[in-house]
Amino acid sequence: VLPSLPTLTVLVPLLSLAGLFYSASVDETFPQGCTSTASLCFYSLLLPVTIPVYVFFHLWTWMGIKLFRHN
Repeated sequence: VLPSLPTLTVLVPLLSLAGLFYSASVDETFPQGCTSTASLCFYSLLLPVTIPVYVFFHLWTWMGIKLFRHN
């Protein structure tokens, strides 16, 4: 069962932040190691950026459909 959207909105950034702190504490080459896609650090930085962009474009598409339908 999937959690609700408000729950996911809170949980995903918190889990991403936890992953970022975990990467910073475990990986010795943290700033340099973030460029490799094999690194956990890369994805813990990528996820918090990807989600707001996805939400923005999802809302943009929804607004475009609404405007197209009403004109």
